[in-house]
Amino acid sequence: MRHVLCIVGVLVALSGSLKAAEPRVVFEDRFDGKVADGWSWLREDAKTWRIKDGALEIRVEPGVAPTVKNALVRKAPDRSQGKLAFDVTVTFTAEPTKQFEQAGITWYRDGKPAFKLVHELIDGKTYIIPGKVPAPAKTVELRLIVTKDRFVAQFRPDGKGEFRTVAEGPLPAGPNQQVSLQCYNGPSDAEHWMRFDDFRILQWAE
Repeated sequence: MRHVLCIVGVLVALSGSLKAAEPRVVFEDRFDGKVADGWSWLREDAKTWRIKDGALEIRVEPGVAPTVKNALVRKAPDRSQGKLAFDVTVTFTAEPTKQFEQAGITWYRDGKPAFKLVHELIDGKTYIIPGKVPAPAKTVELRLIVTKDRFVAQFRPDGKGEFRTVAEGPLPAGPNQQVSLQCYNGPSDAEHWMRFDDFRILQWAE
């Protein structure tokens, strides 16, 4: 009986340890009828973003990272206090046609784009950048993991299965760190809309 109790105690301890290691949701926006508090728009054009069918849709307009329109930005939690993950599901609602047409997550440092994890059209095929990993599905779930000085970029097609790591490396700290949902390099002669679903910020304790 003593051995049984000992085994049970170990299992309980392991279970508690695993639960402690699980991340907690520190922010979530399902875009259910509106954009949640805490976001702000960079170069907003109210005519080219909308909430539709429980998701945020942004028209992909011409431009690049420094001139992107309708970038939805919010302050990032302090990543020196533990590992963070930023998740969002991105869908091309129309077949992308313009070179480098893209949508995803951009990391800002002191008001300037410092890193991106996106689904991007390059030479007629779609890839996850960074890593240039082929991703032909119209829908991908992106996950950007950050620690106090590094990043891990992951994705999974259609939001199913295990996340796949496509790149990792340094992401230096700096002032005014923000995370953004955005799309750019769209065609000027067609309406292409990108769909963003189920944005979440997760945090692991140190």
